[in-house]
Amino acid sequence: MNVARYFLPHLYALSTNSPFWEARDTGFKSFRSKIFDKFPRTGIPPYFSSVAEYDKFVEILVKTNCIDNGKKIWWDIRLHPFYPTVEFRICDMAMTVDEVICIAALMQCIIAKLHKLQEQNLTFRTYRRVLINENKWRAARWGIEAKLIDFGKKEEVNFTVLINELLEFIDDVVDDLGCRKEVNFVHNMIQQGSGADRQLTVFKETGDLKEVVRYIVGETSKGL
Repeated sequence: MNVARYFLPHLYALSTNSPFWEARDTGFKSFRSKIFDKFPRTGIPPYFSSVAEYDKFVEILVKTNCIDNGKKIWWDIRLHPFYPTVEFRICDMAMTVDEVICIAALMQCIIAKLHKLQEQNLTFRTYRRVLINENKWRAARWGIEAKLIDFGKKEEVNFTVLINELLEFIDDVVDDLGCRKEVNFVHNMIQQGSGADRQLTVFKETGDLKEVVRYIVGETSKGL
């Protein structure tokens, strides 16, 4: 979970699909997170040195009546309190089934690759939450048109460059998981624009939010 935090803005940018709030163009590709940030225990989680430290954190919150169980922790990624899995929570609701499957496949591959590295006594670098938050903000604001920060190089990089680097990073686990077709759909997503991009295009062409809703309904049922 600590290491996977770095990839959250990549996945977030792909999923951006909430540009409107209260009938206004917010200027963000994902305004949902701006609303959700008002709640406690949200956003990028802190670094935990061990599962025991994480469990103690949850125990303190439960004992002090902050929460009744770990499901009330709404971070962008978390250890699931009842199932032995890492749960990604950062994404907007994607517009089409194909987009959902692609993003889910990327998540699965990221965890499989990190597990593979761990089995070889290797890992990917862990970055501070404040740095990852910079990329999260950029993803929320500009989606796949963003320039995200490559913290290793200490420079801005076009999102398309980083997503191709991610595909290279996970390439050796994709076939084992049988999801190359699903993962490669990311190229279609880049070409067609995110859900937010497509919503904004419809609004620009029609000036009518009802037309945007009709478009969303059509896209949601496409391919079913």
